[in-house]
Amino acid sequence: MTTTTALDLDAFWMPFTANRQFKQTPRMLVKAEGMHYTSDDGRQVLDGTAGLWCVNAGHCRPKIVEAVRKQVGELDFAPTFQMGQPRAFELANRVSEILPPSHKHVFFVNSGSEGVDTALKIALAYQKAKGEGGRHRLIGRERGYHGVGFGGISVGGIGNNRKTFGPLLAGVDHLRHTHDLTRNAFTKGLPEHGLEFAEDLERIVALHDASTIAAVIVEPMAGSTGVLLPPKGYLQRLREICDKYGILLIFDEVISGFGRLGAPFAVDKFGVVPDMMVAAKGLTNGTIPMGAVFASDKVHEAFMTGPEGAMELLHGYTYSGHPVAAAAGIATLDVYREERLFERANDLAPNWEDTMHSMKGLPNVIDIRNLGLVAGIELASIPGKVGARAYDVFVRAFKKGLLIRTTADIIALSPPLIIEKAQIAEIASKLSEAIREAA
Repeated sequence: MTTTTALDLDAFWMPFTANRQFKQTPRMLVKAEGMHYTSDDGRQVLDGTAGLWCVNAGHCRPKIVEAVRKQVGELDFAPTFQMGQPRAFELANRVSEILPPSHKHVFFVNSGSEGVDTALKIALAYQKAKGEGGRHRLIGRERGYHGVGFGGISVGGIGNNRKTFGPLLAGVDHLRHTHDLTRNAFTKGLPEHGLEFAEDLERIVALHDASTIAAVIVEPMAGSTGVLLPPKGYLQRLREICDKYGILLIFDEVISGFGRLGAPFAVDKFGVVPDMMVAAKGLTNGTIPMGAVFASDKVHEAFMTGPEGAMELLHGYTYSGHPVAAAAGIATLDVYREERLFERANDLAPNWEDTMHSMKGLPNVIDIRNLGLVAGIELASIPGKVGARAYDVFVRAFKKGLLIRTTADIIALSPPLIIEKAQIAEIASKLSEAIREAA
């Protein structure tokens, strides 16, 4: 085992990290199993975030590990440009079994970011294929996170992720976010107030005209911005307005997919079916990078009208449908099914909700939000130091043996779906201590 002191930390430019700060006092993980990481000093760290929202079945699951090991030795790589390999087709068929009946077409990518850019490109090409090439606008939402490609940060609505990179894509507009702390603080489940925020799409249509709008993309549950849940009826209303004006609706389910909300996808939880869904993370349990766009029959068939020898979509990646990633995905789906992990998440949700909301009243806690096995705990910011309080809690929690995630002054929790009730209680206990100490 390589120790931190033996490593030169300068060469790795770390993503979404204050590199100079981290490398002064690094936090290193060297092993993982089940619900826990092991740190380089030998401590067990309870994973309260499923890695980065992705290790839904727990770490180093033997079935997934063996599937990857076997595939690497059998077929390490094969192209999917004008060629095929069985694992990609098998995974596409397997995942389609848990998709809405209208969504049986799977375009593989390597990450959620690539999935978003792919879905946006498909939306633009779809409108052109339908003879409506004037529909070039893409509509995102304030505080939305859709990865880090130029398409994703353009439709995304987190200011700090956008401001460094110039004007981004032209023709993009944004719905207002749905966070309403005044009316919805400490709501259990979906907020009662905020349906009217969906009407913001009518305002945008009136401003730009529907004939210029190709697609609207939202996270059904906004995760990276701090767990913002859709108000009751909000997604249904977005679907109605999109249908009214011929606008495609895209759900970014990179976080909400594969059991996180106690159902296969948010579309199942909320009963709203978009035209496309973007997935990644839990698709392979985080073992091998992979993502996907799930397209409806309506979208797919619009491309299948030209000469049979013509490429229908001039888009793809070297590693689209990579055989090792596909093998990991197939084994992951097996684990989800055999252990009924989606149902397990739904069964654990009431205990999770009660335990999370037991932290109401702790110093500086101004809101707690939850759904399925996800929670957001919002802290009052220190004046002039947004994010400092939550970061302090993050560091203290890690020292106590708990990994959490923070964004600004919001703590996000999303444990693997194999979590036990005693571990839910452990998360709350250690996090409560860290919040008290940071106050």
